[in-house]
Amino acid sequence: MATSKVHYSSNLRTEATHLLSGSTIITDAPPDNRGRGEAFSPTDLVATALASCMMTIMGIAANEHGFSIDGTQATVTKVMYADPRRIGEIHIVLEFPPNGYSPKVKKIIERAAYTCPVSQSLHPELIQKIEFRF
Repeated sequence: MATSKVHYSSNLRTEATHLLSGSTIITDAPPDNRGRGEAFSPTDLVATALASCMMTIMGIAANEHGFSIDGTQATVTKVMYADPRRIGEIHIVLEFPPNGYSPKVKKIIERAAYTCPVSQSLHPELIQKIEFRF
């Protein structure tokens, strides 16, 4: 079964529809690649997907081990490389609420983040710089 349908509207803009839920995402090419930058670019979505995936897997681990990461936020920075144009680095700062996490819980959180499927799917040369702020 297909996951999504993507429609190219014009002017370097697409609209993707998630077939199971019907939710949509608009993408726009970034200004440094002839676009308007009025929405997420496809490469922005890749970087953002990494943070979302990490947080989802950390949430699963939190549920399994009886603690909460509710309120955790991520700041994502994507660094583009040239020749060929690609994402070279993704920097993520994960900021956790003041829950007094034990060293054991912190280790569970960090291990979960690094085992998320998006992280495991990205090219090994892509630098994933992750900072945990507890």
